[in-house]
Amino acid sequence: MEWLNAEEKEAWTGLVSLLLLMPGRLEAPLRKSGLSLFDYLVLSHISEAPDRSIRMSELAVLANGSLSRLSNVVKRFEQRGWVVRHPDPDNGRYTIASLTDSGFGVVEAAAPVHLRAVRQYALDPLTAEDRQALTRIAAKLRVSIPPP
Repeated sequence: MEWLNAEEKEAWTGLVSLLLLMPGRLEAPLRKSGLSLFDYLVLSHISEAPDRSIRMSELAVLANGSLSRLSNVVKRFEQRGWVVRHPDPDNGRYTIASLTDSGFGVVEAAAPVHLRAVRQYALDPLTAEDRQALTRIAAKLRVSIPPP
């Protein structure tokens, strides 16, 4: 077995640190709004979809969660009046999640908190060149959100 050299180990340790530490840093400010990072991502992705409606299967990919986890979260959102689910009129095999006005209000209230954390922990410490490099690295590692 070939061990990592010093440069590889430094790169790997940096990546693991990002993977393990960044979600907590981004989630902590959202907790004050009663949301987890996954909750926010789900609501945000629905809010950005045309007519604030999206297939659950697409939403699971965008939010990087299983359909069962997503279903449990959306059920909780339905109980709070933030989301409604209904069959896709174009193909009844799919379920559509639609954001209510109340749910959109939750996203609008939480977005500035989330954006401040994203800027503080992920964007502001980087130069424009760093951000471009991060984009290229994510593409090479295929860690980008697929188009709808």
